[in-house]
Amino acid sequence: MNAPLRLILFDVDGTLADSQNAIATAMSSAFAGVGLAVPAHSEIIAIVGLSLPLAMAALAPAADAQTQAQLVEGYKSDYMDKRLKAGAGHSPLFPGAVETLMRLNAVPEYLLGVATGKSQRGLDALIASHGLDCFVTRQVADHHPSKPHPSMVLTALSETGVEPADAVMIGDTSFDIDMGRAAGVRTIAVDWGYHPAAGLGADHIISSFAQLEPLLQEIWKV
Repeated sequence: MNAPLRLILFDVDGTLADSQNAIATAMSSAFAGVGLAVPAHSEIIAIVGLSLPLAMAALAPAADAQTQAQLVEGYKSDYMDKRLKAGAGHSPLFPGAVETLMRLNAVPEYLLGVATGKSQRGLDALIASHGLDCFVTRQVADHHPSKPHPSMVLTALSETGVEPADAVMIGDTSFDIDMGRAAGVRTIAVDWGYHPAAGLGADHIISSFAQLEPLLQEIWKV
C-alpha cells in the first residue's frame, strides 16, 4: 500500500528567512514617514508573523485608522524598494534551510508548503530570489485572516488533500504554533527565530535544520 502524503508547512520570516533587519528597517522608515516614534526593536520583532494591519495596530495603538493605513503603505514601499536593490541578500535564509528543503522535496510522499504573514508579492519575490521552487501550496496574508487564525493551514490541507494527522506546521512564533494547533496539525517550533521557543507550547522544538528530517521520520514512523 502506498504511503500517505505528508504536508510540511513552513513559516517564512524567522523560520526560513532571517529577515529581522529588513523588517526593522522598513518599520523604522514607515514610522518616521508619519512622524511617529519608532518602536523598540524588541517590539517590532514581537509582531513578526501578523498581517500588517494588525501589526501596525499593535505597534501604534493610539494612531487613528488613517495613520495606521499610512504605516502599512509606508512599510510596503520601503520593504519592496530595498528588496529590489538588495536581491537575495535582503532576506538571507538560515543555515541549512535550502539543503533541507531540497532533501525533503525529493521524498515522494512529502509535500512542502508555506503559511506566512507575507504578501503574495513578497513571498513570490523571496522564492524567486532564492530559487525555492519546491512549495506546492503557498498561503499568504492577502487571502486569509491574520495568524493565528487557522485559515492558512486549513486551506493548505484542502488544496493538497492531506489529513491533519499527516501534516506539521513549522514556525518560530506563538502565531505560527497557535495557528497550527487551531487547525489540528502537529507543531514544530524552531529556536532560532523571533519568539522564545520554550514558551510556545509546540509539540516539538528543533535547534537546527539538521534535526528536522529525523524528527519527521519519528513523527510519521517512516
